[in-house]
Amino acid sequence: MNHAPFHRLRLALLGVGLWLIAASAFAQAGAATAPPEFVDAAEEQRFHALVVELRCVMCQNQSLADSNAQIAVDLRREVLELMREGRSDAQIKEFLVERYGEFVLYRPQVKSRTWLLWFGPLALLLTGAIAVAVIVRRRGSGAPVPPDDSQEW
Repeated sequence: MNHAPFHRLRLALLGVGLWLIAASAFAQAGAATAPPEFVDAAEEQRFHALVVELRCVMCQNQSLADSNAQIAVDLRREVLELMREGRSDAQIKEFLVERYGEFVLYRPQVKSRTWLLWFGPLALLLTGAIAVAVIVRRRGSGAPVPPDDSQEW
């Protein structure tokens, strides 16, 4: 008995099945990152201004607008829903901070906990400038060395 036709049929069905699985996975991925539909241009502008100020909680240095992570897609959808509920930008940010912490904000609020974050770079810059000024003064205060005339060309 010749089993070759059944083997070919099984391989063909396996190939079609794998192709369908891959195609459905790509279709789901494309649908998940599809841009939301906005009611008007003002809503779209407000949405984009807001998601640029929010950080993706999964990605280290990407805003919600830039990230394609699934959590970012979900958060963008949630931000739009909160906007449509009538919440202000400050209320939306407060909601996300309560849920994910201050990490979600690209510009954290100036509080006693974040002083080092806000003023640390300025303090380092001033410390460096003072150190450079002290070093330059110490080197410049020495007596000038007279030229050695014994070694002429």
